[in-house]
Amino acid sequence: MCVLGSRDARNASYPTGLEGLDVRRRAWVDQAWRHVTADRLRELITGLVDIPSPTGDEGPLATHIAGTLNAAGCRAEVQSLDDRQANAWARLDGDGTGPDLMLYAPIDTLTVGEESEDLPWIGPELRADMRPHATVVDGDLVTGLGASNPKGHAACVMMAAEAVARAGIPLGGDLVAGFGAGGMPTNARPGNPRLNTGQGVGCSFLLEQGVWTDYAVIAKPGWTVSWDEVGLAWFEVTVPGTHTYVGSRHRLPYDNAIARAGEVARHLEEWFVEYADRHTDGTVAPQGIVSSIRGGWPRMAAVTPAACTLRVDLRIGPDTTPMQAKREFLAALDKLPWNDITAEMILAIPGTRTDPDNWIFRSTAAGWEAFEGRAHEVIRGNSGATDANILRGRGIPTVRVGMPKVTDAPFEIDFARGMNTVSLRAMERLTRLLIRTAVDTVTRSHAEMEGDPA
Repeated sequence: MCVLGSRDARNASYPTGLEGLDVRRRAWVDQAWRHVTADRLRELITGLVDIPSPTGDEGPLATHIAGTLNAAGCRAEVQSLDDRQANAWARLDGDGTGPDLMLYAPIDTLTVGEESEDLPWIGPELRADMRPHATVVDGDLVTGLGASNPKGHAACVMMAAEAVARAGIPLGGDLVAGFGAGGMPTNARPGNPRLNTGQGVGCSFLLEQGVWTDYAVIAKPGWTVSWDEVGLAWFEVTVPGTHTYVGSRHRLPYDNAIARAGEVARHLEEWFVEYADRHTDGTVAPQGIVSSIRGGWPRMAAVTPAACTLRVDLRIGPDTTPMQAKREFLAALDKLPWNDITAEMILAIPGTRTDPDNWIFRSTAAGWEAFEGRAHEVIRGNSGATDANILRGRGIPTVRVGMPKVTDAPFEIDFARGMNTVSLRAMERLTRLLIRTAVDTVTRSHAEMEGDPA
């Protein structure tokens, strides 16, 4: 059995990850850590990557996760949203004297892994890492669709729950492991009759159905402990024009909606920079992009359309409501020289924060410091949104912690490979931190948590 990152705890000058814990909890955490092995982590992540789980079709993966955790001694269930989409969750029961904690990760991939849906938008071809097949590289790296985000993080949550269960630690509160469908920022893919298959729908359903806890930790990329997060507002911008024919361009009024849409996009791309500067605060720097354009008949290049539409994703900080963002966005459009451009907000999820004085931040950050041997390092300028907004929005104090993007690899790391490449050593470190936070929380009493800020 190979244990990654083993250290000599007798060397006091080297951080062990146990510093700051009392004697009992130090022993419990160390006992659980003994079940975290390279072989098991590799087995877990390979199992997840090899089961396709694009947004809306997470059912088979949820079944696999629940079965795996049941076999490890957890009480696990599949929670279906429909006949294709499902969550998985597991519970380790405490004796009811302490707070409940959820370790959470989404399980759907941003892209699909099939040419019919991904090409040409992801690139000219599907590389091996863009497909749902796990490959081990240089012993430490695993590649495949979603190997890091989200599946590597989900595997760490699985490993943490399994290790605590096998260690037989006496729990005061329940430890819940949640695996949510529809965590990616997307609406339904082609052929799915349900529009709301993404944007945290699985996490929301999990809570609605009573899988609730006092605190939560979401495992998503970034080796830091984040307490706040951007939300998002989507807009559809309609740019009108004149429907006409190329043969009559010089004889009839000509107002090409596609040409004007290009000018609108350029204006917005410049405005996004100014918007981000004004709203940068805490750890967030909310960004915006023009993400897609629709207009005209691809089969008929001879004519112009009467309208062209742009889709925009505008990230919003915790102190900006969706309506405030809408008013700012409309004001930006009003600066254009045309008064016939319209915009509609078609989706909105508020940004959220947890008080950094809250227990869950203090405990998780203390664990981070115990691994690093230094004060917690805040990473600022973030513009990524996760299901942490769903958890916090329902009143559950939540922090986010995860793995850094792999940089030392025998290939260039672009955006896709950053999502699709995970380090087993990084997984081991994150898993140990999740275990430490879990044990530090669910072995305490309700009395110890009284007065903790929400």
